[in-house]
Amino acid sequence: MSIQISETRDINVDDILILYKANNWSSANKPSQLYNGLLNSETLITAWEGNKLVGLGNAISDGHLTVYYPHLLVLPEYQGKGIGKMIVDKMQEKYSHFHMQMLTADGKAVDFYKKNGFERAGNTEPMWIYQGNEH
Repeated sequence: MSIQISETRDINVDDILILYKANNWSSANKPSQLYNGLLNSETLITAWEGNKLVGLGNAISDGHLTVYYPHLLVLPEYQGKGIGKMIVDKMQEKYSHFHMQMLTADGKAVDFYKKNGFERAGNTEPMWIYQGNEH
């Protein structure tokens, strides 16, 4: 397996939808908003096996102090092979010096992020207004 990490924005919306649907993410039900949201992120990192999109992560940031990582997905059949870590490492190349890096994690993702240096944010509670139903 040869995985290439890229910052290309030349991505087909159908490839993105395959990835999101395979992970049962409700944002796949809003293809136009999802596609435009990803392309308008400050950073978009993708993982490819040949021409197949196997993972992606994005970042929204003020460019100086704070960065938020909304999405990190890997096709289920590729999970556990280090692809998510490759994407996180690429993000860290750009954002490791930032004062605050934030994300929301649940399920198996919590342990993944802990292994990659993230920790619970003190006594804070995650809060949101959310239109999905998978959490």
